[in-house]
Amino acid sequence: MKKNMGTIDRVVRIIIAIVIGVLYWQNIISGTLAYVLIGASVIFLLTSFISFCPLYALVGLKTMKESPKD
Repeated sequence: MKKNMGTIDRVVRIIIAIVIGVLYWQNIISGTLAYVLIGASVIFLLTSFISFCPLYALVGLKTMKESPKD
């Protein structure tokens, strides 16, 4: 897997996952919506930690800056 997520993208996903977790913990979201959002936040966290998003690869999107080659 070649990395395709930049730092800003990863940080935003982690923040969104944390917000969803806090909303669930505070019982602001519940029911089916809560389970769907918790599932999305788990996916956000996993993709952020490995810096690879399969959906980005599928559509050819890359938010990671290219490193200069010597």
